[in-house]
Amino acid sequence: MEIAYVQTPIGTAELKGNEEGLASITVLENKIPNGTIPEVLKDAAQQFQEYFKGNRTVFNLKLNPSGTDFQKKVWDALLQIPFGKTISYLELSKQLGDVKAIRAVASANGKNPLWIVVPCHRVIGTNGDLTGYAGGLHRKKWLLEHESPAKQTTLF
Repeated sequence: MEIAYVQTPIGTAELKGNEEGLASITVLENKIPNGTIPEVLKDAAQQFQEYFKGNRTVFNLKLNPSGTDFQKKVWDALLQIPFGKTISYLELSKQLGDVKAIRAVASANGKNPLWIVVPCHRVIGTNGDLTGYAGGLHRKKWLLEHESPAKQTTLF
């Protein structure tokens, strides 16, 4: 597994992947030097930087996350949420065919190893609240504002 680090306004992103695809993205609290980006992760690093600069709304990457079949089904559904849009956990559960699976859907959403690329930040509470986000609610808020038609001031 190769590793690359990309500096972003919400922390240092650690990208892991290989020829099979991008396996995980973790945003770290501490800044880590960029270093050399492995060839297999150059496209992912570039697309990630384009997203944060506001020049990319859709990622075009080979993905290879580890998870259960159910988790992968939820993550595939997350990929259908358009840039700048949100959906509630309840709506997502309905789309997946089982409104009673809302907790399982929320759990799978929280275990998404490819956050930002697989946009789990676009899932909100039924009442519009920003609920649960593995990277912290401050990052979820930033990402939703970044994707909003009314842009906030960027940190670049």
